[in-house]
Amino acid sequence: MIVVFSASVVPELARALDLAGYSWKGAATTDEAADGEPADGWEAAIIDVSTDSEAAWAFARTLRKTEGSTMRVLLLVGGGQLADLDLRDDLFDDFCLTPYHPAEFEARLRHLMWATDGGLPSGAELVEYGDLMLNLETYQATIAKRPLDLTYMEYELLKFLAQNPGKVFTREILLSRVWGYEYYGGARTVDVHVRRLRAKLGEEYAGLIATVRSVGYRFGQSRWGS
Repeated sequence: MIVVFSASVVPELARALDLAGYSWKGAATTDEAADGEPADGWEAAIIDVSTDSEAAWAFARTLRKTEGSTMRVLLLVGGGQLADLDLRDDLFDDFCLTPYHPAEFEARLRHLMWATDGGLPSGAELVEYGDLMLNLETYQATIAKRPLDLTYMEYELLKFLAQNPGKVFTREILLSRVWGYEYYGGARTVDVHVRRLRAKLGEEYAGLIATVRSVGYRFGQSRWGS
């Protein structure tokens, strides 16, 4: 079951959760969340930071401090709150910018729940480049058989780049092709996601995503061998 931390769960969010088939319960305070917690614990949390941000971030910190908790956290944030994410990236697993398209929200939540449940179905469609492998059915990724803990958009960006090795893309093209709409964060959003991807790939593999000066980014080797 999913706990939704919000002073008032908006109808659009409730409808999206219901249509996606998830069991959920709203909680306006940490006490309400604790009182309503099922016997086997919450599987995931959706935290609306766009309204009462102070209480929302406090709730996120409480979840991270809970001993033995494996709960995944999805944030709902406003465009003006993007700068806060870099400072608090240890408190959440993924975020969705409001207002959001229901299909995007469902995809992000599905990715979040897959990361919680785990498991690799046989016969899955894969994208492979050297030691990197991405499972397109489960949104899971590994590098040298090491699991990568990626957010939804980190995965989407890495998938797009890995499917187009050797090609150079400007930040604007990446925003259009990966995000698919005019994004509040602008070109800086691409830089932030690339930086986080490189960190998660690790020092040995960070160079898979190369910066092409004054242009943008390239994944892997170019056809000219550099």
